[in-house]
Amino acid sequence: MKYRFLGNSGLRVSALGLGTNAFGKRADKAASTRVIHQALDQGINFIDTANIYTNTMSESIIGEALEGKRHEVILATKAGLPCGKGPNDKGSSRYHIQREIDASLKRLRTDYIDLYQIHSFDPNTPLEETLRTLDDLVRSGKVRYIGASNYAAWELMKALGISEKQGLSRFVSVQQSYSLADRTPEQELIPCNLDQGLGIIPY
Repeated sequence: MKYRFLGNSGLRVSALGLGTNAFGKRADKAASTRVIHQALDQGINFIDTANIYTNTMSESIIGEALEGKRHEVILATKAGLPCGKGPNDKGSSRYHIQREIDASLKRLRTDYIDLYQIHSFDPNTPLEETLRTLDDLVRSGKVRYIGASNYAAWELMKALGISEKQGLSRFVSVQQSYSLADRTPEQELIPCNLDQGLGIIPY
C-alpha cells in the first residue's frame, strides 16, 4: 500500500481509504466487520464514516470492529447534515457540533477522532462560530485534525482566511465527489486545494 501526507499536515494516510456508508444497511454487521479487518490486513489505514451513515449504525459497527485495533487506524467522521427533526439537529453551530462529537466518540468507542469533518457548508451559522468550536475540540484532544466536505472553493477560502486571521486550527482536507463521471472539482476546488495545500479525499 502507498501512503500519502494528508495535505500539508504530517498525517500519513493510505492512498486508498475505506468508505463506510453501506455498513449496517447494504452490508450487515458481520460483513462490515470482515471488510474492515481485510482492509487493515491489506494496509489500508484510513476509514471514513459519518454520524448519519445508516442511522448511526456505521459508527457503531466500526467502533466494535476496531476494538484492540484503534491504534492502527486513521479514523475520520463527520457532522452537520440532518440527524433528526429538531431545529438544532443539523448544521455546524457550536451546540450541534459539541453534541455530535460526543455521540460519535461514544459510538466509535474512542476518546479522539483523527479527522473531524464538517459534512456540508452551513449558510446559517457564522463560520467564526464553527471554526472556533473545531479549534476548541482540537485543543481539548477530542480531535486531531479538521476537514471540510462538500464545500465550494469560495466557502473553503473564506474558512481558511478566518482561521489564519484568528489563529484557529485550519482545515487540512476537503472531501468531495470526484470521479471520471464528475470532474466538476477540477474547475475551481482542486486548483484551490493545490494552492492552499489541502488534501483531497474523493468519494
